[in-house]
Amino acid sequence: MTIKERIREGFSDLIREEDGVGVVEIILILVVLIALIVIFKDQLTAIVESILGGIRNGVDSIVQ
Repeated sequence: MTIKERIREGFSDLIREEDGVGVVEIILILVVLIALIVIFKDQLTAIVESILGGIRNGVDSIVQ
């Protein structure tokens, strides 16, 4: 069996597996993610603004 066949078989087994993640676990993960976003809102905003500023500067230098 080749590596490609093993990967394909493993992926199909993963899809067919019925032991899915429960709704409670998904809700808990979402709550934690939202809490992290709220806690680090200022830092995340600064990072995004910095990235967008760098992209804007790069585009401006290319256009000129």
